[in-house]
Amino acid sequence: MAKNGSGGPPDPAPPTPEKEVRIYSLATTANECIIFLEELTGNRLLPIWIGITEGQAIAIRFSGIVLPRPLTHDLLLGTITQLGYTVQKVVVCDIKDNTFYARVRVVNKEGQAADLDSRPSDAIAVAVRAGCPIFVEEKVFANCQTLSKPITEDEVSKFKADLKKEPKKGKKPSKEEPGPQGEGPGSEEEKDDE
Repeated sequence: MAKNGSGGPPDPAPPTPEKEVRIYSLATTANECIIFLEELTGNRLLPIWIGITEGQAIAIRFSGIVLPRPLTHDLLLGTITQLGYTVQKVVVCDIKDNTFYARVRVVNKEGQAADLDSRPSDAIAVAVRAGCPIFVEEKVFANCQTLSKPITEDEVSKFKADLKKEPKKGKKPSKEEPGPQGEGPGSEEEKDDE
């Protein structure tokens, strides 16, 4: 397996401490989905915009529903397993230009590890299937808008409205072309609405 997939963030910065998180909430509307990741040892929530399909894949497995046929993330996990690896953890490792990046850490029986470049939604969908922990690097919390828990529906609505406002001078608009393997405002699902 390749150590890093193609399309990862350019010039990756050194890793920062990882904070374990869990899925706090998954908010969906007809055309968008937001996953909120809750810091286990603190009170921060990290919202990440993801595609509807990926949100459904997470919700289906997170709720314990077993489908008669595998979805794409089931296929990926099955492939990893058939190749002799297990999923150790997933990490939301970076944010650049409103695009989140993640990696899936896989380990074989000899203890050799490999990191697979991933979108956060795909990494989380694999994590809920593999039963492995999810982490967020501290630099991600430091470089994006977070919320404090608990949050209400009004706070979620206000957060959405704030992100749709015009960007400050010198900042790129939020509906931009995402980087390879990225997610966030400007993801491929949002472009369908334009």
